[in-house]
Amino acid sequence: MQAGTVKDHVLAGVRAAIIDLDGTMLDTVPDFHVAINGMRAELDLAPISADTIKLMVGKGSENLIRTVLALDFDAAGVEQHFEQAMDGYQRHYLAINGQFSTLYPDVEAGLAAMKAAGLRLACVTNKPIAFALPLLKLKNLDQYFEIVYGGDSLPQKKPHPMPLLQVCADFDLAPSKVVAIGDSSNDAQAARAAACPVLTVPYGYNHGHSIHDTDSDGIVKTLLEAARCISMQN
Repeated sequence: MQAGTVKDHVLAGVRAAIIDLDGTMLDTVPDFHVAINGMRAELDLAPISADTIKLMVGKGSENLIRTVLALDFDAAGVEQHFEQAMDGYQRHYLAINGQFSTLYPDVEAGLAAMKAAGLRLACVTNKPIAFALPLLKLKNLDQYFEIVYGGDSLPQKKPHPMPLLQVCADFDLAPSKVVAIGDSSNDAQAARAAACPVLTVPYGYNHGHSIHDTDSDGIVKTLLEAARCISMQN
C-alpha cells in the first residue's frame, strides 16, 4: 500500500483514536542513544550507533536492554548483567527524557484537528509510563489525551490487543469505532487482534522493516493527514 491511500469506508463511524508515541509522534532515538550509551559506559562497553538502536526500539524496555546486551554477551551473560544494565538505562533515560527527541511534522496540528473533530484520544505506548507521561508533558502533547497507557500499565503490551481493548472499554466504544495509528507492525498486529481499524505512518522505526509490508488499512504521511482521512469518511 502506498502512502496517502486509505481503504474505503474503514474509518466510517470512528469516534476515537489510539496513537503510538515513539516513532509516531516523536523521534526519540536520540534520547535512547544517549541513555543506552550512558548505561554501556557504566558496564565498560563501547558506545553503539543511533542507527543500531533504531532497529531495536518498540517492544518495551526489557526487550530493548536485552537486545543491546546481546551485542556483547551470550544468553547467560545477558541475564547476568540485565538488572544492572536496566537500572543504569532507567537512570540515564530519566535524566535526559525528551531533551534530544523531536516532534515529527504536523503531529500537534493533527492532534488538534482530531480533537476539533470531536475524536477522543488515547496514547498507547510500550514505553514505561514513568517515561511516557513526563515526555508528553514536556512536548506539550499531554493536553490532547484523555488516557495514556505505557508498556507497564497493564499485564500485556503491544502487539497484544489488551491495551487497545482497554481503551475501547474506557471510552465505551466498539473496537470498530476506534482507530489505532502507529509506525510499526506492533501497532498493526495489536489493532488487528483487537478488531480496530489501523493506520500507519511511513516514518518511524518498525524494527528495520518497510511499513509498506505491514497489514494496515492505510498509510498516512502525517497525523494531520490521518485526521483529514477520518473526517472525510465521517
